Amino acid sequence: MHRFDQVFAAARPLYPTDDPGHDLAHIERVLASCRRLGPPEGARLELLLAAAAVHDLVNVPKNHPDRPRAGELAAEKARPLLADAGFSSDEIAAIARAVAEHSFSRGARPSSVESAVLQDADRLDALGAVGIMRCLSCGALMGARYYDRADPLARHRAPDDRAFSLDHFFVKLFKLPALMNTAAGRAEAERRVAFMRTFVAQLETEIA
Repeated sequence: MHRFDQVFAAARPLYPTDDPGHDLAHIERVLASCRRLGPPEGARLELLLAAAAVHDLVNVPKNHPDRPRAGELAAEKARPLLADAGFSSDEIAAIARAVAEHSFSRGARPSSVESAVLQDADRLDALGAVGIMRCLSCGALMGARYYDRADPLARHRAPDDRAFSLDHFFVKLFKLPALMNTAAGRAEAERRVAFMRTFVAQLETEIA
């Protein structure tokens, strides 16, 4: 069994079944994006895919004070899985760094190609049609409403994405294309955000 296959086999049962935003399907989509974005950037593909396979082993709720540490906690949990699969100490350090640095909440720029690609791949899954579904399911888990009935698009108030799921579009999601690390990731993010803006326009007509 290849090293990546062994790590993924060990990680698969550790992902939740009660959080559709961070389940195994999310991991599979991030892996697919890494396979697409990684080679043109010169990423070490096996290390990148291993990082993608374990990047959400610890998922701290969005409204928890430890949220910025989620990547670091996942990296630490992944270390024994990576060692069991035969990765060297230097390779484990590189994979752990990519996992720790992928998180939006951490607010740090990536320090390696693998970190940059994983960050883009994870952010792409927050956008587009899947991103809308993930945003709504995450909001539901936090007890958020879909939108503020008085001002759905937050035109006359500060957006609050802990109270209203739609506000997350304005707080974070629409800003992601400008924060992407790779040209291909940025182009895809812009396409997905364009679809989301169409969704918001349609929603506005339906609830007017």
